[in-house]
Amino acid sequence: MSTADLAAAAVTTPATSTAPPSGGRTARIPAPLLCVVAMFTVQLGIALSKPLFGQLGVGGATFLRISFAAVLLLALTRPRLRGRSRRDLGATALLGAVSAGMTLLFAGAVDRLPMGTAATIEFLGPLAVALAFSRRLPHLLWALLAAGGVALLTLLGEGGGEHGGGLDPVGLLCAFGAAACYAGYILLTDKVGAAFQGFQGLAVSMAFGAVLLAPIGLGGAWSGLSGAESPWLLLLASAGVALLLPVIPYALEMTALRRMPQRVFSVLVSLEPAVSALIGLLVLGQLLGAVQLAGIACVVLASLGATLTSRH
Repeated sequence: MSTADLAAAAVTTPATSTAPPSGGRTARIPAPLLCVVAMFTVQLGIALSKPLFGQLGVGGATFLRISFAAVLLLALTRPRLRGRSRRDLGATALLGAVSAGMTLLFAGAVDRLPMGTAATIEFLGPLAVALAFSRRLPHLLWALLAAGGVALLTLLGEGGGEHGGGLDPVGLLCAFGAAACYAGYILLTDKVGAAFQGFQGLAVSMAFGAVLLAPIGLGGAWSGLSGAESPWLLLLASAGVALLLPVIPYALEMTALRRMPQRVFSVLVSLEPAVSALIGLLVLGQLLGAVQLAGIACVVLASLGATLTSRH
């Protein structure tokens, strides 16, 4: 898949070229259902990560989650690095860096903002890539609609704390930083997916990301585990969250992408900010106001509009 094709559908989770052939029991499951399950799994993993922040810190919890995911993926894929070009290895290292940054920054955003708000702002990353590579005038309207939605969220929306108030500025910076990393993730995954088979590129990049996160999260993880009454239970919880995000949803999304048109996948993924708001309500009790819901709706509609009017 070319960069232009990827950008035209950049509201998806890219990496169609990294997906192994679908088969087995998942072949009987409709591809759209796999995509929906993946979305809910991602958001559930995010929601269940938040209680770990108090014990491990944002950096520590993120480091453990990425490390567990890297170990599992490396064990399953056993990637071979011998014979790889420097360009391929460099792209994989950069993918690991932006993946680590996206994960860490989004965790920091979720720690300070309602899930729906954080996910909507982060979603500007893939939407921006899609619009940047589009030279069609109607897409300017979708960009303005998305900008209006973010304005509603950030300028008029209330915070998710006990006393309401404005949104946390550090949380907003983390969310916008995660969006920037998400855009880089999209562009780099296309290159890494073309260089590696199956999930090998994802495994290598995840391992590199874990190494980068070690100076930030290792201390918090060690402190939290050493001070916990049941450190093994805390480790088990971190491993379970790693399965929910990123291992299981990545596998489901890649399988779905092999069996459905990318435009259909893009339409489904466009609903992710709304799914995030729903999980935040059901799991964390985060009730969003009318202005916040309107802002999320604007971004979702902009994503849907950009997807449906793209040329594939």
